[in-house]
Amino acid sequence: MALVFLKLGGSLITDKRAVATARTPVIERLAAETAAALAQRPDLQLVLGHGSGSFGHVVARAHRTREGVHTPADWRGFAETARSAARLNRLVADIYAAAGVPVWSLPPSASAWCRDGELTEMAERPLSTALAHGLAPLVYGDVALDAVRGGTIVSTEEVFAWLARRLRPQVVLLAGIVDGVYERDPLLDPQARHVAG
Repeated sequence: MALVFLKLGGSLITDKRAVATARTPVIERLAAETAAALAQRPDLQLVLGHGSGSFGHVVARAHRTREGVHTPADWRGFAETARSAARLNRLVADIYAAAGVPVWSLPPSASAWCRDGELTEMAERPLSTALAHGLAPLVYGDVALDAVRGGTIVSTEEVFAWLARRLRPQVVLLAGIVDGVYERDPLLDPQARHVAG
């Protein structure tokens, strides 16, 4: 069995110029392509992840959730951020399921624990069990409790890094809106050097 991690970038699956706006046709195309790849390679195991784009990022930025959660207003913002990220996750999960990909959403906030913004604990057994039974676990950027900050954000990349050390994927794919890999964001810095792809 070959284990693949596939992350759908928030800029790819949402329109970051408009709050809480999914790029549904893009998600549908990606789901169809993923289903076709799994049909061609029944030996593949897949962990899916996605960014929060114009959903969770916008709310988290407004409440400064990554920096810490201490006041009653901060905690309400923490919960609002979680709901916003979960809305996008539900949409992605429904589209992938409709395409025939057996996704199971596993919100990182259910088991993640951080210390001063660094992910230190997260349950991997649900993911490994799901994979063993032919499901495609679906994770995403989410809120997390934090021993120092009260609460914070864990990105999909941080979740993937945590899981990769334990599940050992053969391939990690990051799908974004730019063609290839750059040293910096080429949309923000046109001088960014193309390094691969």
